[in-house]
Amino acid sequence: MSTPVRGRPPRTGTSPAADRARARRARRVPGRVTRRTVVRRRVVALLVLLSIVGLVVGIFFTPLLGVDEVDVRGAKELTVEQVRAKAGVKQGSPIVRVDVHGIADRVRQLPRVESVEVARSLPGTIRLTIVERSPVAFVKANDGVHLVDATAEDYAIVAVPPIGLPELQLPVEAKPAVTSAVGILVQLPEELRAEVLTMSAQTGADVKLALSGGREVRWGDLDDTARKAAVLKVLLTREGTVFDVSSPELPTVS
Repeated sequence: MSTPVRGRPPRTGTSPAADRARARRARRVPGRVTRRTVVRRRVVALLVLLSIVGLVVGIFFTPLLGVDEVDVRGAKELTVEQVRAKAGVKQGSPIVRVDVHGIADRVRQLPRVESVEVARSLPGTIRLTIVERSPVAFVKANDGVHLVDATAEDYAIVAVPPIGLPELQLPVEAKPAVTSAVGILVQLPEELRAEVLTMSAQTGADVKLALSGGREVRWGDLDDTARKAAVLKVLLTREGTVFDVSSPELPTVS
């Protein structure tokens, strides 16, 4: 039978160093962050920040998401090349930095363009959707046939007048007369508009319409166009060659 050595603690199966480590762990405050944890978190945050910075630089300042195509839609009389040239989009430009408003402003400078929408389509396409002007009348001039749209805009010159459109027999530069004549024309009912062969005026207040069958309508100015059209529809059922609706309250037929 062995006898414990006097002055020594009984053996517990562990070393003093292990006991001290266990004591230190026991004394730790719950939730306390160690230095190693702080360093690790800072490294992770730095890596995330560097990744974000790299991504931003790649997108905004490199061809990573560069323009590789300008897609033009809606061009009829204009060519795709004409629209692209006017848009002035550089291949490889970072798509997120492309000035879509500036592109739209430049494309609108093309006389045939009535409206344009510009959109980005990732990863590398700029899409231009244009609406071209449509003629409602024409003016013959020394340099050719001028096409005029519903806003009275003189937007193109062609060699041959379009079939089925009335002729404005007035100087294309006479803007008040052109505006008044076109404003009257676009408000006419379809069946009456189809009868109009020519329109003439010296000012915006003395517009005359030449209809098929040798009939003439003295319209006057743009005011009360809808009412004048309703009165004229009734007058045209009567015999006559000159129909005056310039004063719709007192129309005449002769």
